[in-house]
Amino acid sequence: MDSEAAKTARESLDLAFHMSNILEMGLDRHTLSVLIALCDLGLNPEALVAVVKELQRETLSSMTLAPPPPPSS
Repeated sequence: MDSEAAKTARESLDLAFHMSNILEMGLDRHTLSVLIALCDLGLNPEALVAVVKELQRETLSSMTLAPPPPPSS
């Protein structure tokens, strides 16, 4: 990838990350980059959204169901 293409890709990721933050999606740059790459490969964006939402829901559920740590002595 030449330097101009790399700059454009970085700017596009920055813009997508900024929009993600405004929408409070809870995605980090790396995750967003992977999702964009998967879309570029032809995966259905709506299916990816469903997967991300389910993973976030499972993560939140496991965090709320986790037993509290034992008290320290």
